[in-house]
Amino acid sequence: MVTPMLAEMNGSIQVGLAGLGSAIGVGLVGMKATEAVGRNPGALGKIMTVGLIGMAFAEAIVFYALFLGSH
Repeated sequence: MVTPMLAEMNGSIQVGLAGLGSAIGVGLVGMKATEAVGRNPGALGKIMTVGLIGMAFAEAIVFYALFLGSH
């Protein structure tokens, strides 16, 4: 009776921690991209591209956790 409850709670903790890590990662990428544009405004296009790709990779962690946590 306790084992299924612990397994369900473990999945919730997994998804919550992945969401927290993803939010921190997206925040750091955004902060550093803004800092880089402030230092070199001419490179806005390249910095924006790399920043968006970095944010997408950071957010993908949540989808992996949701998929693995639900099974």
